[in-house]
Amino acid sequence: MRTRAMAVAIILVFLSSIAQAQSGSPSCDRACLENYVDRYMDAMLNNNPGLDLFSRDCKFTENGVRLPLGSEGLWFGMSGKGSYKFYVPDVETQQVAFLGTAREGQANKQGETPVVAVAVRLKIVKGLIAEAEQIVIRPASDTMGMTGKLSTGASVEKLGTPHEIYRKAIPESERASREELIEAANYYFAGMQKNDGKGYYPFTDDCHRVENGTPATNVPVPEGQKRPDPKTSTMYSSHWGCKEQFESGLLGFVTRIRDRRFVAVDRERGIVFAFGFFDHDSLNWTWQLAELFRIEKGNIRRIEAIFHRCPYGLNSGWSTYEQGMSDQIQSIR
Repeated sequence: MRTRAMAVAIILVFLSSIAQAQSGSPSCDRACLENYVDRYMDAMLNNNPGLDLFSRDCKFTENGVRLPLGSEGLWFGMSGKGSYKFYVPDVETQQVAFLGTAREGQANKQGETPVVAVAVRLKIVKGLIAEAEQIVIRPASDTMGMTGKLSTGASVEKLGTPHEIYRKAIPESERASREELIEAANYYFAGMQKNDGKGYYPFTDDCHRVENGTPATNVPVPEGQKRPDPKTSTMYSSHWGCKEQFESGLLGFVTRIRDRRFVAVDRERGIVFAFGFFDHDSLNWTWQLAELFRIEKGNIRRIEAIFHRCPYGLNSGWSTYEQGMSDQIQSIR
């Protein structure tokens, strides 16, 4: 009887484990998810889309275009990994986002290999990468010279490591739900799109934003020049803080922020990672972007983004037409 009881217990444990796997319960922790990014970058570098890492029907897109996995895009020309690595693991959804750098192509006469900025999202299902999407911003990408003499990739690489603020854990008693974090991050998009200077702008007093590796807020005023007054100026300024820029009502160059896909939430560190598009309808101009937010007690403290110009009205490759043109939250699970 004892042997039979033990056998029944073993069977019950086995059936429970099967049920847990079938229910989609998280099985990969933070470190595990981050490791998938490292393995993915290694696979790209070695041009090895093997079935030990990828599902047989893994869907892959680069810059909004679906491509064959393993033979085109950065998979074709990657020649080295970069040093900047920012991971956003989402244990609840078994997804992980990444903002970093890589090297593509051959070295020039000076021995320098072009650096590209990369934003990646991976979806892990049953131990394999089932979805892989990335934005790759190459030196030739149109960013209106926003990074000066350096390319976006070189500017991001120059950051060295993610700012220490991003690496600090939020006290457990103060951690917001994923829905609350997404809602706070979306206020940034909603406030910029409405652009009336009267919205709800949940920024900390020391909020700072970095775009394409370059400060976009709180830029020191050159010696001998006067800091523009956000209450009277008629031109938006990078010398202002986050809230000052929004309260100025001078962000009208962005007319629509659509396909707001919040793809990874790291509750432990209060970070939300989103993909989206900024349209400028008067110019037929669209920015495709990846943007992440550090949120503390409901307020945005730090923002980091990479983006480049893409065909006007481009779809992400993961949304329906209606979703792609919508300014509503698209939360991926």
